[in-house]
Amino acid sequence: MKNILPSNVSYESLVTLFSQAPVALSLIMGDNFIIHTANPKSLELWGKDELCIGKPLFEIFPELKSQGFEEIFNNVYKKGEIFKGDKLSIFLNKYDVYEEHFFDFIYSPVYNSQNSSEIIGVSVVATEVTDQVLSARKLKESEYKFEDLIKNSDYSIALYRSKDLIIELANDPMLKTWGKPKSVIGMKLEDALPELEGQPFIGLLKDIFETGETYTAKEDKVDLVVDGKLQTFYYNFSYKPLKNSQGEVCAIYNVAVDVTHLVNGRQEIQKNEQELRKMADSMPQIVWTTDHKGVLKYMNEKWFTFSKYDREMDLTESVKNMMKPGVYERVDQIWKECIQTGKPFEVECEFLSPNTIEEFRWFLARAVPSYNEKGEVKEWIGTFTDIDDFKKLQNQKDNFLGIASHELKTPLTSLKLYTQVIERNLSQNGDQKNAAIASKMDSQIELLNGLVRDLLDVTKIQKGQIQLNKSYFDFDDLIDDVVTEQQMASRHKILVEKSNVGKVFADRHRIAQVMSNLIGNATKYSPEAEEVHVKAHVSGDFIHFSVKDFGIGIPEEKQPKVFEQYYRVSGSKEHTFPGLGLGLYISSEIIKRSGGKIFVNSVEGKGSDFCFQIPTNKGVNNIN
Repeated sequence: MKNILPSNVSYESLVTLFSQAPVALSLIMGDNFIIHTANPKSLELWGKDELCIGKPLFEIFPELKSQGFEEIFNNVYKKGEIFKGDKLSIFLNKYDVYEEHFFDFIYSPVYNSQNSSEIIGVSVVATEVTDQVLSARKLKESEYKFEDLIKNSDYSIALYRSKDLIIELANDPMLKTWGKPKSVIGMKLEDALPELEGQPFIGLLKDIFETGETYTAKEDKVDLVVDGKLQTFYYNFSYKPLKNSQGEVCAIYNVAVDVTHLVNGRQEIQKNEQELRKMADSMPQIVWTTDHKGVLKYMNEKWFTFSKYDREMDLTESVKNMMKPGVYERVDQIWKECIQTGKPFEVECEFLSPNTIEEFRWFLARAVPSYNEKGEVKEWIGTFTDIDDFKKLQNQKDNFLGIASHELKTPLTSLKLYTQVIERNLSQNGDQKNAAIASKMDSQIELLNGLVRDLLDVTKIQKGQIQLNKSYFDFDDLIDDVVTEQQMASRHKILVEKSNVGKVFADRHRIAQVMSNLIGNATKYSPEAEEVHVKAHVSGDFIHFSVKDFGIGIPEEKQPKVFEQYYRVSGSKEHTFPGLGLGLYISSEIIKRSGGKIFVNSVEGKGSDFCFQIPTNKGVNNIN
C-alpha cells in the first residue's frame, strides 16, 4: 500500500490519535507476541490495566490458546494472512469473570519500515458487539417463540406484512379456515383468497395501515371457498396493527374464532321459536312463559284478543287487572311457592269476561318448569284454559245432586224403617230365613243412605254451608268408639296405638266421620291383609292421627289427587272397590275447616298411610 502519511506529522499527534480512537487498537510484536501498545479502549475491552503492556499476549490471556487464537496469530505473523472476525464468539476471563463475548475485529501483519517484506508484529483493531449479538439473539428467540405460539394456537392466526398484505405467517387453523394449502404463505392475501373480492376485509386491512387502530368484529359473515365450494361462515375476529420503532404500522396480526355453529344454532332456535309462537297463537288456550324468577315474558295472541290490552302494557300488570278483585293475591302467593319449590303450578281463578265490567269467567291456570342442562329452572311454561262452561255444568250437577239427595233422604228413611219392622216381625214369627234377607236389605239401604249423606255434604261444602259444631271432647274415647264400630263390620284386626291424647276442641261428629272414612278405606283397599294399624299422639299443639293399611297402595304420581272431588285411583282393580270418590274429599274439607291438614304416604303394592293433624285447642292457628 502506498504511504500517504505526510512526513511532517508529529509523533505526538499519532499517539493522540491512537489513544483517543473509539475502537480498540493494539500492536502485538515479535515471535512471543508481546503487547507493545494498547490504547485505553483495548484495555477496557480486555478488562485489564496498563501492567499488561510489555508482556506476552498468551500469558495475559491463556484462555485464548484453547480457542485457536495462537494458530490465527501465527498465520498472520508468519504468513502475512489478514484475519477478520465478524461477531466472533470469544470466552475471556474479564474482571475475573470467565464468560462469552462477541467481537468484530481485524488482525493485520505489521511490516518493518526498513524491510517491507519483513513482518515484525500484528496490529489489532477490535470492537465489542456483545450487547448487539445478545439483543439480536433474544429478538430471534422471541420471534421463534412468537411463531411457535401462533403455530400451536387453537385459534386461527395470520400475520400480514406491508400494505400489499403479504401473508407472512398463517397457522394450520387459519389455513383450514381459508380452505387453502401452505403454499399461500408468501402470497398477497387478495391473490390467495380471490373470493374476498366484493367483501370488506381487504379494504379494512389496508385502512389500518393508515389509521393504526385495531379493528374487531363479532359474528361477522364471510364467504370462503372451502372444499371446492363457496360457503358462508361467521367469525369473531380482530385486526391488530404491529408498529416499528418509528411508530409506523408494518404488519397486521389477525386472530379469528369460528362461531358459525353458534350463529347457525341460534338462528335455528330463533326459527323454532317463531314456529312455536305461531303454534301457540293458533291454540285455543292462553299460552304464557316466564323467566326462572317467574316474571312474565310472553303471552300468545289469544291473551291480547281476550283481554283487549295493548302489547306495550306490562304483562304482569295486565293479568292482575283482569283477575277478579281479591283473587290475584291468593294466586300470586301460590305462584311464589311454586317458584321457590319448583313444583308444578295449578290453580283455578276468575278473569273479567270480555266486553263486560261485572261478569267473570273461570280459568284453570297451569305451569311447569323447564330445566337447562345443569338441572336448573330456566323458564316456566304455562296456560290459562277457559273452564267457565265446565264450572257451570259442575254447578248444575252439584245443584241437581243436592236436590236429588234431599228428595231421596225422606223415602230412604221411611224405607229403612219399614225394612226394620218387617225384619222384626219375621223374626218374631220364626221366619229367620226371610228375616236375614230383610237384614241384608237394611244394610244396603244404609249404604245408600251413606251415599246420600256424602252427596249432601259435598253440596254443603260447595256452597260453604258445612257447619262445624266444636266442643271439647276426649280424643282417646272417640278413637275407641270409632274402632269398636268399625271392628264390628270388618274381618281385619284393627290395632290401636295411642298415648293419652286427651281433650281436643273440634266437631266430634265430623272428626269421627273422618276417622271412620280412613279406617273403612283401609279395610276396603287391603283385601288380602289381616291388619290395619291406627295410631294417635300429640306433638306440640297438634294431634297426629294415622291409619296404615297393607293393601294395593297408590302410585306416587296419583297421590296428590286422592283428596279431589269424585277422584278414584284408576287401575286394573278399581272395579272391585265401589264408591263415588267423595269420602276423602269430604274428609279433607272437614280437616281443613278444623284448622289442620290431611296427607298420605303410600307405596304401590305395599299399602298406604293416611294421616291428619288438627290443633288441640281453640286458640291454635291453622296449619298452612
